[in-house]
Amino acid sequence: MEIKIHDKNFTPLIGQSSISERIGQLGKQISKDYDGKEIIMIGVLNGSFVFMADLCREISLPISTSFIKIKSYEGTQTSENVRSIMGLEEDLKGKNVLIVEDIVDTGISMNFLISEISALNPARISIATLLFKPTAFRFNYNLDYVGFEIPNKFVVGYGLDYDGLGRNLPSIYQLITS
Repeated sequence: MEIKIHDKNFTPLIGQSSISERIGQLGKQISKDYDGKEIIMIGVLNGSFVFMADLCREISLPISTSFIKIKSYEGTQTSENVRSIMGLEEDLKGKNVLIVEDIVDTGISMNFLISEISALNPARISIATLLFKPTAFRFNYNLDYVGFEIPNKFVVGYGLDYDGLGRNLPSIYQLITS
């Protein structure tokens, strides 16, 4: 079923049950990969909050959580400029860090975060993203945990928004282009 947000129409891309199943698989893999270790999960606001909440409940290890807020989108377009709006207060030295992002498309924002977090000397940095747009990606760093690879289309739902709306949708929808 199509939906309308502001002036744009969207069609379903990934359903709620598929998202839930995939997050369960990612949680099991992360638990296995970090067996016996603590993790600090750093969510990238605003978009990652839904994914991170569900993912942390699927991880069977001791975890702590924190958030960072950056901005790189204007409307439906990603920009070349990344701004840190709210930073970390935790000491990450020697810690296992899992950056949790809703979507990696060009990779500019994640590249910025990797640089910022690396400077804090963690033991390990891994990346979990719900969505990945491989055809838009411009970098060669590794995405350790990818929920779904999607086409290079604008998407909303499950934490992702279009000018502030759509984050509460339980499924993911893609923009209908004419």
